[in-house]
Amino acid sequence: MNTTTAAQTANVTVATIRDWARRGVVAATKTAGRWIIDTTSLARRIEIGARRHARKAKKAILTAENIKAIGGNEWIRGTYHRIYLNDWEQYAGIEITRYNTGNVSSASLGGRGIANGRVGGLLGAVSKVYFDVTDGKLYVQHHGADAYDIRYLGGERDQVNLVARIFAGVRAAVASL
Repeated sequence: MNTTTAAQTANVTVATIRDWARRGVVAATKTAGRWIIDTTSLARRIEIGARRHARKAKKAILTAENIKAIGGNEWIRGTYHRIYLNDWEQYAGIEITRYNTGNVSSASLGGRGIANGRVGGLLGAVSKVYFDVTDGKLYVQHHGADAYDIRYLGGERDQVNLVARIFAGVRAAVASL
C-alpha cells in the first residue's frame, strides 16, 4: 500500500510512515521514488502501538473534584451546577503565542504548526466546555461539524475532530492526577 493509505490505516501522518519506512520500523520498499508499505508489517506495528497505549492508559473518572483540580471553575445557579473549563484549548492541544497587541504570532495543534488565521477559526468553533455535576457528564458546545479542515505549515491538510481532542485531553489530564 502507498504511504497515504498506510497513514490513514495507522492514524498517523504520512511523514511518520515515511520515517518508519526509512528506519525499518515497517517493512517497505522504495520503487520509483515512492514507498510501498507491507500491509502485514504495518498491521503488526499498529498492534504494538495499541498494546503500549493500553498498558499506559489509566481509567479517568470524571468527578467535580477532578475537574476543579485540573483548573475548572464552579458555577451554581438555581438547578444548574456546572464546572467550566475556560482554558479548553490546552486540552485540545492548541498552543498559541501572541504579540503584545493580542494578535497571534504563532500557533500549533498537537505540536504541528498551523496558520495563524486558522487558529482563530478553531477557537471560535467552541463556545463552552463544562462538566455538569448533576448528570456527571462533560459537554462541549460547538458550532457546526465535529471535524474541522486544517492545513498545517508545509501544506499538509488534515481533518481535526476538535470535540474528540477536547474530551481526550480532559480525560488525560484527570488520569494524570
